[in-house]
Amino acid sequence: MKVNVDFDLCESNAVCMAVAPETFEVRDDDFLYVLNENPPAEHHEKVREAAERCPKQAITLEDV
Repeated sequence: MKVNVDFDLCESNAVCMAVAPETFEVRDDDFLYVLNENPPAEHHEKVREAAERCPKQAITLEDV
């Protein structure tokens, strides 16, 4: 799995971080950071949920 974020859409509201903190982080500068673009298999379910719950649908996932 590869995580892609459209930063033009992203509002850095931290919904994804609440669901998958091992993959997403909103820092003190109020920007979203992807901690691992290729998360391990044991995180895939949470990353999928984070993408689905993104209010702006800024997160897309690719199968690799």
